[in-house]
Amino acid sequence: MTSYKLNQKNLDAISEQISVPKYDRSQIKTGIVHIGIGGFHRAHEAFYTDQLLHDTSITGWGICGVALLPSDTNIYNTLKAQDGLYTLMIKEFNGTLTKRVIGAITEILFAPANPIKVIEKIANPQVKIVTLTITEGGYNYNEATKAFDDKNPAILHDIAHPSQPKTVFGYLTQALKLRKEKGIKGITIQSCDNIQGNGHMAKKMLLSYVKMAEPSLVSWIEKNVAFPNSMVDRITPATAASDIEILKETTGVEDAWPVVCEPFKQWVIEDDFVDGRPLWDAVGAQFVDDVVPYEKMKLSLLNAGHTVLGVLGALRGYTTIDEAVHDAHISKFLKHYMDTEVTPTLADLEGVDLPAYKTALLQRFGNVNIKDQIDRICSESAAKIPIFVLPTITANLETKGSIDHAAFLIAAWAIYSLGKDEKGKALNIKDAMATTLHDKAIQAANGNPEAFLDMESVFGQLKTSKQFVTAFILAYQQIVKQGVEKSIIDVNNPA
Repeated sequence: MTSYKLNQKNLDAISEQISVPKYDRSQIKTGIVHIGIGGFHRAHEAFYTDQLLHDTSITGWGICGVALLPSDTNIYNTLKAQDGLYTLMIKEFNGTLTKRVIGAITEILFAPANPIKVIEKIANPQVKIVTLTITEGGYNYNEATKAFDDKNPAILHDIAHPSQPKTVFGYLTQALKLRKEKGIKGITIQSCDNIQGNGHMAKKMLLSYVKMAEPSLVSWIEKNVAFPNSMVDRITPATAASDIEILKETTGVEDAWPVVCEPFKQWVIEDDFVDGRPLWDAVGAQFVDDVVPYEKMKLSLLNAGHTVLGVLGALRGYTTIDEAVHDAHISKFLKHYMDTEVTPTLADLEGVDLPAYKTALLQRFGNVNIKDQIDRICSESAAKIPIFVLPTITANLETKGSIDHAAFLIAAWAIYSLGKDEKGKALNIKDAMATTLHDKAIQAANGNPEAFLDMESVFGQLKTSKQFVTAFILAYQQIVKQGVEKSIIDVNNPA
């Protein structure tokens, strides 16, 4: 089989082996700037947009992808060399692969190399929406203070050097200032991150920065910029070398960075846009008046469920999520957690079959073809757990509901943060707070379990709850004394 490097020039030849964009990419105008062009964006928003460009004659909603950080050099270079093209490999439940080349990203910019170009692009009148996948930690939110972290050195740099920003807030502020100065219409900033009220969070954090950096811009933003909430969902594991090789062997396509994902996808969006929007609902997205019930369901079931499987699975020595969910004891733990602790906190889910949703989650987690790496799922847990797990704990403490499984999870995380599984094998911990987590985990292991709860930026005031602390210490001591598996069995079958 002849092989071809993936790029615009080779699309016709590639089309004989794999689905490629049928629309004329040269005629697509950029209507969206997306910051954070990682795997999830390319499996989700860019996929929906590509489908829309396929199915309609619309030409105004191409995506300009922005690689924001110096660490994004590789993805920028890869997509630039491939003219923004990449292959989406959908790993079906039956083991087959559905492969297609996605063409919705028609421009690529590398922010560190040319900040002004990114600022001017966002300020271009053709651009009507800025979307974000900057991860939970990218919002510069301090869980303890419930406010913007105004001491962050990168933030202070952006205030001092407005034309050379490093953070998303610096770029957005200067672009919005330019739109205001030129009399250009406002814009919609849409978060696609796993944060409840992600639009509210984006607005709160941006305005907090603007009040420090460009206070005269605040009123213009409040009048001219929309921040719709959204709920996004598609499991997208990191691309493996084997995925690249399989793609080449089966299609002849040489793609340096394809994206793999599950077949399931969901996107629920608050219908609040300043200057028009793509008809994403024509290709499966859902526009609603209130996203909150849907995102709460997803964050507290899917994302928290991932965390449960990741932490407990890591301690048991598993490396992928499907291995963890096929452990009968861990699976039973997760079902108990979802049914007894999460479900009572959910409401107003009109049109949602919650039992069916939970059953589908277990099937998705167990997709043996996805092989989602546990160390990826557990990465940046210090930013994820306050969003995915703590709201459920807080709600149940207020109603005197059950917190035993959540307390067990946090105790297991404390032991996980020591850096070894129960067989003594080193864990690959990726977390901005890794050093602090390890230090607190050592204090916990030295006879003071509740020291792990001292991290206010993670746990807020959770340590003041006697009910939670008692449950946490009991779970911690139980795991230390008899190991993870036996402790999971015991919490699944209380006396």
